Order: sequence, then C-alpha cells, then structure tokens
Amino acid sequence: MSDIDPVRKSEELRSFLFLTVVMVPVLTVAIIAAYGFAVWFYQMLIGGPPH
Repeated sequence: MSDIDPVRKSEELRSFLFLTVVMVPVLTVAIIAAYGFAVWFYQMLIGGPPH
C-alpha cells in the first residue's frame, strides 16, 4: 500500500494537468462571459447604463 502504482501516479498527473491547463481557463472565461451577459441583459431591461 505504501507503493503508489506508476500507472495511477501518471493518471493523477494527467488529471492535474488537464484541470489546471484546460478546465480552469475554460471555467474562468465562462464565468466572465456569464457575468457580462447578465450585466448586458440587466442594462437592456432598465434602459441602458446609468448616467
């Protein structure tokens, strides 16, 4: 049990790299886009940005 299987270690490394290189940037862009859409939609409902 003290030995970590090399295949499992490799799989964990690939999972970590996938999460940090792919998923974090994708989620960041999606969250920012959703916030931008929410602000745009809100401004569309109330008649534009405040003066």
